[in-house]
Amino acid sequence: MVDTTSRPQRIKTDIWVPAQWKEYVAICARTEYEKARCYFDREWMRLEMAALGAWHGRENSIVSKVVSLFATLRVIRMVELTNTSFRKAGEQEGQPDIAFYLGDSFALPPQNNQPVDVNHYGAPQLVIEIASTTLSDDLGRKRLLYERLGVQEYWVINVKVAKVIAFAVENGGSREIRASQVLPGLSLTTVEEAMERSSTEDDGAIARWLFQAFSF
Repeated sequence: MVDTTSRPQRIKTDIWVPAQWKEYVAICARTEYEKARCYFDREWMRLEMAALGAWHGRENSIVSKVVSLFATLRVIRMVELTNTSFRKAGEQEGQPDIAFYLGDSFALPPQNNQPVDVNHYGAPQLVIEIASTTLSDDLGRKRLLYERLGVQEYWVINVKVAKVIAFAVENGGSREIRASQVLPGLSLTTVEEAMERSSTEDDGAIARWLFQAFSF
């Protein structure tokens, strides 16, 4: 096997390409990829370099607001992480748009800029990808990656139609759901309505609507 870790190769981005773990880690550390989002699963890697616009950013913030407010009002212990890498060394790494540790049993992740060690801290209970240009990959290979990483629930946000495609992960696979399992009582219809409102309402108005919707 040829060792390519020191070769100054140009990597194809926004697609999955074959790579060994050491090669992947070395490539992600290179300065030209410091703003890339990095994924690895079973000797395949993906670097995402596409620019993210206001559409992606707004829906990211709206979905985050829904989950955070629901967990707060229902007194669910929570830590939210944005664009954070979760690493199972030698096997998998994902960098979702949003991730949440939820419940009473998780340990607080470290306050540093290293990938979160899933072998030590566990995978986040909820992972969310905002799909403005990556829908097919988010539903396909990334879903399998997060299943193997050990998440309990995975959401893909289709921003073009303001829809949530959500999966409960169990027994080595996943099944589609319409109500959250890790946030009992949260209907995904509520998340979708919040996204629809974002086209005509400001964030304060949406937050007030959510507060009323969750206060029962």
